[in-house]
Amino acid sequence: MSLLRLFTSKAPAVSSALRSNITHQQKHLVRRPFSIAPALWHGKEGVAKGDGPYTVNFIMPDGEKISVKAVEGDTMLDLAQRYDIDLECACEGSLACSTCHVILEPEYFDKMEEPSDEENDMLDLAFGLTETSRLGCQIEMNEELDGLTVRLPSATRNMRVDGSKPVHH
Repeated sequence: MSLLRLFTSKAPAVSSALRSNITHQQKHLVRRPFSIAPALWHGKEGVAKGDGPYTVNFIMPDGEKISVKAVEGDTMLDLAQRYDIDLECACEGSLACSTCHVILEPEYFDKMEEPSDEENDMLDLAFGLTETSRLGCQIEMNEELDGLTVRLPSATRNMRVDGSKPVHH
């Protein structure tokens, strides 16, 4: 019998046996099976395409302009995911990569707070870095940024996408 079949066929019996033999104080130590873990979703719950008082213009690498609506606090990454815009996000917005690198117009770049040290460290790794580069996961929409235009660079530095193959250690 394969291990997978063994675990899946015995899991309900083992799980109920474990639960019946533990005290009330030990219940917090019992792990939930993966299948009943709550789902995590990107973006904001209840915000649909076309919702929001603010406008953001995305300029794609081929020059196509896509205008979208945004609400207070949306990041460029939230908007890209909501509107199916091809903005990469290898670290899912955790400030651990530079794949969501975007280029801003100088007038809007000057309206934002300075990038954090962590963001600057990641920007150093970005492809096609400019004076007005920022990470899309760190730009939050507000009234002052209404009408913002962000340009997506022609490429990103993502090792898995760039064609490199992982090497066994």
